[in-house]
Amino acid sequence: MPPRSNLRDAIDTRIAAGDTAAALRLLSDLLRTEPTSATAAFAVSRYESLRNSENFSSYRLAILRSFTLEPVIPLLKAAAFSYGIALEVQLGDFNAYPQELLDPKSTLYSFAPDTVILAVEGRDLTSANSHSPASSLAESLQAWIATFRGNSAANLVVHNLRPAPGVPHESIDCMNQDLQQICQNHYGVYLLDYSSLAARFADWHDETKWVAARMPIRASRLPHLVNEWLRFVVPLAGRAAKVLVTDLDNTLWRGVVGEDGIDGIRIDPEFGSVQRVLLDLQQQGLLLAICSKNNSEDAMGVLLQHPRMILRPEHFASMRINWGDKAQNLREIAAELNLGLDSFAFLDDSPRERALIRAALPQVTVIELSSEPTGYAGTIRESPPLSRIASTSEDRRRTELYARENRRSTEEISFPTKEDFLRSLEQEVEVSRACAATIPRISQLTQKTNQFNLTTHRYTEAQIAEIAARPGWQVLSLRAQDRFGDHGIVGVAITHDDGDICEIDSLLLSCRVFARGIETALLSYIASCASTRGIKSLRGYFIVTRKNAPAQNFYAQHGFTQAGDANGSLWHLRLEDTQIACPEWIKLSGLSETEIES
Repeated sequence: MPPRSNLRDAIDTRIAAGDTAAALRLLSDLLRTEPTSATAAFAVSRYESLRNSENFSSYRLAILRSFTLEPVIPLLKAAAFSYGIALEVQLGDFNAYPQELLDPKSTLYSFAPDTVILAVEGRDLTSANSHSPASSLAESLQAWIATFRGNSAANLVVHNLRPAPGVPHESIDCMNQDLQQICQNHYGVYLLDYSSLAARFADWHDETKWVAARMPIRASRLPHLVNEWLRFVVPLAGRAAKVLVTDLDNTLWRGVVGEDGIDGIRIDPEFGSVQRVLLDLQQQGLLLAICSKNNSEDAMGVLLQHPRMILRPEHFASMRINWGDKAQNLREIAAELNLGLDSFAFLDDSPRERALIRAALPQVTVIELSSEPTGYAGTIRESPPLSRIASTSEDRRRTELYARENRRSTEEISFPTKEDFLRSLEQEVEVSRACAATIPRISQLTQKTNQFNLTTHRYTEAQIAEIAARPGWQVLSLRAQDRFGDHGIVGVAITHDDGDICEIDSLLLSCRVFARGIETALLSYIASCASTRGIKSLRGYFIVTRKNAPAQNFYAQHGFTQAGDANGSLWHLRLEDTQIACPEWIKLSGLSETEIES
């Protein structure tokens, strides 16, 4: 890496030469070594120049606040760019958050954000309501959040309150408990534990700046606030990693098993903490994989036999334990799991291996570890791409589901034809209308599904709930199972009636189950229900993205005809001319249209 003073020149040289990957690596190095507002402003300007050549996701973030946050915005935008997110940020007027939340014509709502952050200092909220008990403050917050939810389907991230001078700790604790309950009562409203974040640093508060500029946070701590915000924004923007690939020696344990043997390996408290964090993430739906330069027999001996190991072989969806190139091993793991490398994160104690992965696979998120293992667990826990703000039952079973998928793939080879294999699966599909229990999973699938997704419309939980309540709209989830077990909810369809036409707004299926006829079963259900409603035609768009080529021919293969349209390819099907039959090897069940409408 060039000396710090030369990094800016090196970045500009790489950009001028068209070496985008190198420029992005150096920008990441610059932000890591010089986390200042001035550096961030430089980085944002260079990221902006690369937007057309890179796959950045546009995202709109509004911040409502009771204190000065202007110095944070360049840091936030630069850090978001480093995770592939091009943020457009609207910073609300100072201390105007109640009016902005309550007025449906405010600039907040005209901005149409994807996510809103409500950042209020405890002393501001309590001083503004100095004559009100804590219960009244909670009622005010409840009213503001309820009004917001009625006016917007955006995600809302709410800071809880840190202790404030002159305010009893019991009052703050009570307020924070109320806030937690209020957030749980609304779709897409999340609580950020600002109190705990500030408490981690003895020098978080800067009284001089508070008095002079209403800026309560010391400048050196602003990157920590940015990181905490991004732990929500990155997963909400669909940029969270799906797979964490980890090394073994001196990453999950202390020592080199090939030299020290199983008895010489030590799992000190710091490495035990790393394993506990990874296990927690795995149980929230992050897939774990191993990529280690080792003799397989030695490494598996530790995984299977070491008495202090927390992570065992069953916790990993894939393993590559060999002496091969780690970049090639990551490519093989991605192919095995049928996931893009841009959904991978890489964990390794070796700076050299991290640098090699950055150079060979720039789309992979490389977790930068400190030189001391005592900091590893905290770094992993606080990494935005590894953050999970909610989990579904499917998330908690994800490693198990992939293990079953491996067994299906292994068995498929033994059948003479694909159809013979599909018949043997004994597949059952159940289609249901969206309800409170399924809305989080439906939203998650719209956010994360890329390959078999006809339109890639992304919807928050609040948006799904609102769409499901509209007259003439149908939001459907699909659950599948076969003789290997239950897949869980793996498909979504969203349709709406326009006269005698039913338009397919969204139709998507998890990559784990498409190409087995389940997508046809879902379309046959949509067509059957539409016919029962008196609908004459189905209509739907296919909107091309970088990743949804597997869905490109779906409409053509099911008898639709294409009509040109500027927004994508538009397809039509007259229901009286073409019957869409469910594959005979799938048992399809679901409510009849009469039952759905009732």
